[in-house]
Amino acid sequence: MQDIINKADVLIEALPYIQRFNNKTIVIKYGGNAMVEEELKEGFARDIILLKLIGLNPVIVHGGGPQIGRVLEQMGRKTDFVQGMRVTDSETMNVVEMVLGGKVNKEIVGNINRLGGKAVGLSGKDGNLITARKLEMRRINPDTLTPEIIDVGMVGEVETINPQVLVTLENSSFIPVIAPVGVGANGETFNINADLVAGHIAGALGAEKLILLTDIEGVKDKNGQLISTIDVGAVAALIEDETISGGMIPKVNCCVAAVEAGVAKAHIIDGRMKHACLLEIFTDSGIGTAVARFK
Repeated sequence: MQDIINKADVLIEALPYIQRFNNKTIVIKYGGNAMVEEELKEGFARDIILLKLIGLNPVIVHGGGPQIGRVLEQMGRKTDFVQGMRVTDSETMNVVEMVLGGKVNKEIVGNINRLGGKAVGLSGKDGNLITARKLEMRRINPDTLTPEIIDVGMVGEVETINPQVLVTLENSSFIPVIAPVGVGANGETFNINADLVAGHIAGALGAEKLILLTDIEGVKDKNGQLISTIDVGAVAALIEDETISGGMIPKVNCCVAAVEAGVAKAHIIDGRMKHACLLEIFTDSGIGTAVARFK
């Protein structure tokens, strides 16, 4: 009997959050092991369906780097990376678009629909959702100590977001699932970092939350302890003293940009944990690291 009561207690704990987030948009960047392990994939799909059924509006932006890498390897194509960005020539871009917009996107959509949800797959080309421009990467030449531009091919950055198609889908009870591919001014296709796309979409939709699913618990301090909350005003100092370093820097900066664009809170959470999104949204303690304007 106590087990049954405990389940009721969990529902009661979630009640104020269900009320608070009713009809609010939650943008979730879906990536890492949560996209690979079968149990986590099915659990994620069920969680998204639950969010929609209880009145929230989840919008999913997915990655797919490992899946792209496997297909390129099978094709015998070598992949080079510069500062974490995949160098993307026109042939590689064809593979990227095929894997992201085809295989990965449709698998996520299929999982949600198979379990009773209503998902629709999109790329940034649909409804002019994401217009993009070529990403200019710069570095200091170690020989001349002067700045130089690095050409990483068809890697892009978001120029504008047109959220009309997403609003239409939300109002029709559909769950948008977005591949991070954008279109340039001349119709060219760009591969864009999924974290950045999720942040821009969250800002354009005025989302209540941006959630980045990763393969780490969140931001940790110098003693290895999880930092549960970070004020946007403190981020620069944490980067300066290397509390935030490496691959965590762009993720945190993405969260900061989203908050500055009007998103109430951005979260970096561990997608390897079952029901990670539900635990973050509907529990008092939450998980991971929240970035917001607390002061």
